[in-house]
Amino acid sequence: MAITATANTGNSRTDKAFSTARKYIALFGAIGLITLATVAVMAAAGHPTTPFMWIRGVIFPALAPVLLRVTARAAEGDHKAFDRIRTVSTVMPIAVLAVDLIPGICPAWYAVLQGLSALALLPIAVLTRTKAVTAAFPKP
Repeated sequence: MAITATANTGNSRTDKAFSTARKYIALFGAIGLITLATVAVMAAAGHPTTPFMWIRGVIFPALAPVLLRVTARAAEGDHKAFDRIRTVSTVMPIAVLAVDLIPGICPAWYAVLQGLSALALLPIAVLTRTKAVTAAFPKP
């Protein structure tokens, strides 16, 4: 049986940080849905779309509930969940922007929408590195 490290997340600053993180994840999901809807409208209007645009357009909104669940577990004191949300919120915006900057992979409007969606995760990367939050999650 594995032992899961738990943290002391019972202070108002930590609670506020996770509440704010959930709002940014909701924004991430909302922009993802807007992006997917835009791809659908563009395709219906006869504009070219690619499998890349459709696949990534579906993945981002589908990822939002998963990130909300991970954040909820982190708010309950799960150290592994905290580490996951901290890592994803740091790496994902960088990876998305790097891929979107590859010439010809997607139209500029799509890159902008996807970039805005991914950038919504950056404040979570900052929040999860504040003194109040990191103090609640000592290394196991």
